[in-house]
Amino acid sequence: MDETKSVEKSFDIPKTLIWEAYLKVSGNKGAAGVDGQSLAEFEQNLQNNLFKLWNRMSSGSYFPGPVKAVPIPKSAGGTRILGVPTVADRIAQTAVTMILEPDVDSVFHADSYGYRPGKSALDAVEVCKQRCWRRPWVIDLDIQGFFDNVPHAQIVAAVEKHTDLPWVVLYVRRWLVAPVQHQDGSRVVPVKGTPQGSAISPLLSNLFLHYALDSWLARSFPVVQFERYCDDVVLHCFSQRQAKYIRHVVEERLLEFGLRCHQDKTRIVYCKQHGREEKYPVTDFTFLGFDFRRAPVRRRDGVLMCGFVPLVGKAALKSMARAIRQWRLGRRTSLSFRGLATVINPIVSGWINYYGRFYKSKLMHFLEQQINPFLVKWAMRKYKRLRRAKGKTRRKLAEIASAFPGMFAHWKHGAMPTGSTVGAR
Repeated sequence: MDETKSVEKSFDIPKTLIWEAYLKVSGNKGAAGVDGQSLAEFEQNLQNNLFKLWNRMSSGSYFPGPVKAVPIPKSAGGTRILGVPTVADRIAQTAVTMILEPDVDSVFHADSYGYRPGKSALDAVEVCKQRCWRRPWVIDLDIQGFFDNVPHAQIVAAVEKHTDLPWVVLYVRRWLVAPVQHQDGSRVVPVKGTPQGSAISPLLSNLFLHYALDSWLARSFPVVQFERYCDDVVLHCFSQRQAKYIRHVVEERLLEFGLRCHQDKTRIVYCKQHGREEKYPVTDFTFLGFDFRRAPVRRRDGVLMCGFVPLVGKAALKSMARAIRQWRLGRRTSLSFRGLATVINPIVSGWINYYGRFYKSKLMHFLEQQINPFLVKWAMRKYKRLRRAKGKTRRKLAEIASAFPGMFAHWKHGAMPTGSTVGAR
């Protein structure tokens, strides 16, 4: 992979592009596809594998393998299908993403936040919070089965609008119709949709929704503000009447592309807070893991009031509690305190960095109640002198936390054990 340009090939694809795409895929890790080849196995013959991929793409003979369908449980029940391409296909998709992204990202709407450089989910939550204060009505939009139903023709048309490279369009077409292989071995050739899990799917989804929704809203209803993170959309309105109208026209717009809004999950919400006492049955919604609802908050001047704010969501707390139980901390007696911290701190720090961004006290109380009791159980099993002394163990844990408050991530942020029996399990 030492040359930078192809020689006598149908398509002029730089070898360095494939190498840089591999580096991105390598950094993201990921599971093996239907061929069973892991990233580590691909790297055992790295130079030859990358050359073969470049050679096939440059000659036009590259056809993606089937996409491995992996069912993933949903927090609310049921499953969603994650599509896992082969390592080689992930590298090829990443290469095309690197070609398309600089151009298309520059035209995307400022309020599109998903999978974009320089933007994050927390940015979207912050803007949503501010707009809920200013506009009392929200449309919580849920596009039913978006990734399974997004139309191919409009995706390809959008790609053609932003590139004059025929190989980019060719391979996007081939990825869209790559067979999906299920666990029983059956294969289905999709006529619509783009599988979640592929390297290029987020960009294609954003590109489609930019033209189908974002730019259409900005052009037709410039007064309506919104935040969109991939297919998760919140729209802000001044009145209930406006919200009902906008919901209707958005639903009609999406129907033009064969997409439907989920009738139960798409809701009009009243952002009830101090000074807004109108009666309405729906006064909360969930966006990017945060439950937006009325809650007591303290202003900067110290005055307590009822605001409409994002708090760590019930579904997110349930998922975290399940993960904490699965660690089985009480039984990992082969580890030291610092060994336990090494295991859980990266995960807990991620939770705190994300869900602790807004009104962190609820999250920290949860982590204190969920993790510290398991640390007590661990200490009682590890040390014989503590086995029948739960109260003594709690006090000892509190002493250790006081002496080493930075040992565990949740301790560092204030979720310290107290040594009392309150809240203990």
